[in-house]
Amino acid sequence: MQYDVTVIGSGPGGYVAAIRCAQLGLKTAIIERYSVLGGTCLNVGCIPSKALLDSSEHYHNAHHTFKTHGIDLKDLKVNLPQMIKRKNEVVLENNKGVEFLMKKNKIDVFNGHGSFVSKNRIKITGKSGETKEIETLRTIIATGSKPIVPANFNYDKTRVITSTEALHIEKVPSSMVVIGGGVIGLELGSVYARLGTKVHVVEYMDRIIAGMDADCSRELTKSLKGLGMEFHMRHAVTEVKATKTKVTVTAQSRDDESKTLSWEADYCLVAIGRRPYTDNLGLENAGITLDEKGRIPVNDHLETAVPGIYAIGDVVRGAMLAHKAEEEGVFVAETMVGQKPHIHYNLIPGVVYTWPEVASVGYTEEQLKEAGTPYKPGKFPFRALGRARASMDLDGMVKVLAHKETDEILGVHIVGARAADMIAEAVALMEFRASAEDAARMSHAHPTYTEAFKEACLAATANRPIHS
Repeated sequence: MQYDVTVIGSGPGGYVAAIRCAQLGLKTAIIERYSVLGGTCLNVGCIPSKALLDSSEHYHNAHHTFKTHGIDLKDLKVNLPQMIKRKNEVVLENNKGVEFLMKKNKIDVFNGHGSFVSKNRIKITGKSGETKEIETLRTIIATGSKPIVPANFNYDKTRVITSTEALHIEKVPSSMVVIGGGVIGLELGSVYARLGTKVHVVEYMDRIIAGMDADCSRELTKSLKGLGMEFHMRHAVTEVKATKTKVTVTAQSRDDESKTLSWEADYCLVAIGRRPYTDNLGLENAGITLDEKGRIPVNDHLETAVPGIYAIGDVVRGAMLAHKAEEEGVFVAETMVGQKPHIHYNLIPGVVYTWPEVASVGYTEEQLKEAGTPYKPGKFPFRALGRARASMDLDGMVKVLAHKETDEILGVHIVGARAADMIAEAVALMEFRASAEDAARMSHAHPTYTEAFKEACLAATANRPIHS
């Protein structure tokens, strides 16, 4: 059987690429090594973590703010098995949705591990070891990533866990150590902190979410400390030891090697990053070699060194984001048929789904300083918003960075309620190279959280916010 294009991996990048290829008239196949479609994002990443984040936030509000809102409750308690059950149902519905889209677009789905026999021939190995081979004119590699777990962390999937296992805990832990103050560690750490777990975050760098603007890090640290989370910056984990019921984590200060910290907890969540997942793909049979970071090298068209073989998402350079992979999937499909698609990588937003949320797009203040770019900042606090006061979501701010001479918006950084949704306005404006003045003169509905963006733009244009 021969296909115009075969996609290996059915995560957001893979299934979106397959759909766009089919829409463009290409006979398309998709290969998924697991029994369900959707990849990491849908099954053990973005979707299930957001389901638990929402459930835990509902409980936290019921416990801490409902009384102020005039809602009295009795016998409030966490039913974690029900939270996990609901999360699983959300995932299942999304699985079915992707399956439907494959059928709707007449995409052939193969379950099994895909690997290259040669440039144009792919072997699919099923769970029981049975194999079949298909011919393909072109291939898109979209196999995603896996958590990084150093050998000395003694990852046992029971007490020393990754984000995958953290989604299936059915009894609220009394304590948890999170190694890594990035997006995954903070999101899942905050889930359990809201439910009553004592959470310690050990971070190698001098601040959490180190890749985002420093003001975002400061605001989020303050909010998460309010949940009772404790942070231990500039510490390197040296030992992780687990028993059947507990785990001990030891960390050494980067500023004074004679100083160490140690914690005994129910779980240790390892969240220090992810690696490209290219295991057993038979890349050598197709003539593809990996770079020093285990990624698949691609050109500006996301094509590998082998003509006709493309790679997208977490296996190539750039941020490991589901929406980045989706954009690349569409980009490759359209490139294949001779179209001229475009991706502005600097305008792919990043989001942390804690509460408050954090969202960022464009340049950080640190990057502008390092590049010597003249800029003017504008900031506006959420607590000055009528909408935020009404909802009791007072934490956070919007920060706008505009070019000092042209007023073009160069970066937008938001910490606050619904920041994940608010960032889309900034992305749209920046795609059209709008100025802070342009955004400030747009009418924003009142009362809304997005008024903070308008006010921050006013602050950036001529230091003239109305409400602060």
